[in-house]
Amino acid sequence: MDGDASVEPTLDAFSLTLPLPYRVALIVVLATWGWGANLHYLYLLKIDVPSLIRYPGRPSAAHLPHHHSAYRLATVTSSVLAASLLIFWTYTRHDVGRVLALDWLPMTTLSVLALLLILPFPLHFFKRHTRRRLSGTTAASVGTTTGSGSPPPWTLPQDGRRRFAATLRRVAVGGLAEAQHGKFGDILLADVLTSYSKVLGDLYVCICMFFFASGRAGASSEPSATDRPDRNCGGGVIVPLIMAMPFLARFRQCLIEYVRVRRSMRDRSYDPAMMGWGGQHLANAAKYATSFPVILFSALQRSAKAAEDAGTTAAAVSTAYYRLWVLAVTVNSLYSFYWDVAKDWDLTLFDGVQARNGPDHPWALRRRLLINRGQPLTYYVVSAFDLVLRCTWSLKLSPHLDHVADFESSLFLMELLEVLRRWVWIFFRVETEWIRSTNSSAVPEYSQGLLGGGFGSGSASSSTLGGDIMLGDYTPKYDTSDDDEEI
Repeated sequence: MDGDASVEPTLDAFSLTLPLPYRVALIVVLATWGWGANLHYLYLLKIDVPSLIRYPGRPSAAHLPHHHSAYRLATVTSSVLAASLLIFWTYTRHDVGRVLALDWLPMTTLSVLALLLILPFPLHFFKRHTRRRLSGTTAASVGTTTGSGSPPPWTLPQDGRRRFAATLRRVAVGGLAEAQHGKFGDILLADVLTSYSKVLGDLYVCICMFFFASGRAGASSEPSATDRPDRNCGGGVIVPLIMAMPFLARFRQCLIEYVRVRRSMRDRSYDPAMMGWGGQHLANAAKYATSFPVILFSALQRSAKAAEDAGTTAAAVSTAYYRLWVLAVTVNSLYSFYWDVAKDWDLTLFDGVQARNGPDHPWALRRRLLINRGQPLTYYVVSAFDLVLRCTWSLKLSPHLDHVADFESSLFLMELLEVLRRWVWIFFRVETEWIRSTNSSAVPEYSQGLLGGGFGSGSASSSTLGGDIMLGDYTPKYDTSDDDEEI
């Protein structure tokens, strides 16, 4: 992550076509499709994601898998966004005055999407509706099963959205469930939110601009959420604080895990020599803490640059903040990449020479590889992909590309790339957790799926799940802790 950036001073053609509220809405809709694709592919690999996040499984094989519910929700949200965009484009036709006046439409769309994602009311409506029209089905079964054993295709998932809303409320303040109550799901969502930090900042900007007019030169005298984004709306501090909140929440979760480990050491059955003393949780917390200087120096540099343009401060101040920002973002990116590969995915790239060149696994990887039939090239490509997207901020260092990141279209592209990086990361993070949590005999060395052309040959039920090991491996070198103990 690289903090925020300045943008062009006028309402450009890209913003006329896709104003900021619609960009936020589009990323939200893509996220629902992405989660459905995550569930779908991992399901084909026989990886039981619901059991990992302690979400109730389907009561019978007649019920459709969970990814069908995610796809239904994604279809509804896509339909809402597409209808809104068509109305917006038809009416505005790139006219600045109409774009500014019709800001209520994309803001309403954002509100509807938020309700669809969190509140379960549509399914309650269908329950009341189907009680009067469906025969041979009890009221208790409507909305959960039909005569075929699956939810009606026109219903929306209720329990999933209720669970999502409860989890979101908990992780928003850095809360963390116990392992048996879905700790992995909490950490997975909290990690995803860190990749949406800029999107959250843009969401606040939309709301602020909808109610308050921008005071910047060239901006409309009336408040409008579709005006040129004013990322200083409400003051130059609020947006950086909002962007820092997901990292702060994840930072607090790491400290909670460390405290739990220290408390569990009082148990006589706890062996620090084998399970570690919790230091890896502190190292993980330090990783999230490295994002704070990035956000801070980015905000300070932007303020210093504005003061420099106004002639109230020297150029050396802005340059100093810029150099500090480069240092901070370099540390954050490389540390985060190391953690992705070595800890989240349990690859041996950063291990010692002996472990990295072990005879029981491909170079720098691990013994058990499930994705894409266990093809090593997939893991090498994804690791390189993760590193490249972690360092997109380096575009600002090129004398030919330093202004690319200052355009609204470029900012939106970078947000999309970070969401894409996190989407790919989820596949490998869940795969790693599944390998840690299942017996070695429960899952084959590789499974076939969408990329492999078939289904995996092995499976593991929730009864094979062991402790919810969030960090490292079972060996002492990974400094793991057993958080299944009752604290």
